[in-house]
Amino acid sequence: MVILHVTIQVRPEHAKEFLEAVRYDAEHSEKDEPGCLRFDVIQDKDDQNRYYFYEVYRDEAALEAHRQTPHFKLYAEKSKPWLAAPPERRFGKNLIPSDAAWR
Repeated sequence: MVILHVTIQVRPEHAKEFLEAVRYDAEHSEKDEPGCLRFDVIQDKDDQNRYYFYEVYRDEAALEAHRQTPHFKLYAEKSKPWLAAPPERRFGKNLIPSDAAWR
């Protein structure tokens, strides 16, 4: 299992477009990708222009498949000019619940 945490800082004037693009990517990731087990988008409580993605993939191949999808490529292309800083990515290893407990 591959866990990905991404922190995104969006330029305030592009928040609406960003949310539309990331909603499309997140919804299609879970719906259309059997290897994407979870894709959450969280808004920071204190900074409404900071977002966190919590993504869970069955394995490295599923993460790579995600990066090749039309919905991810559209999000990546459209969102670049809307970001105030490069995304911060952190990878983690699943511990609890066990990998077998995921759908």
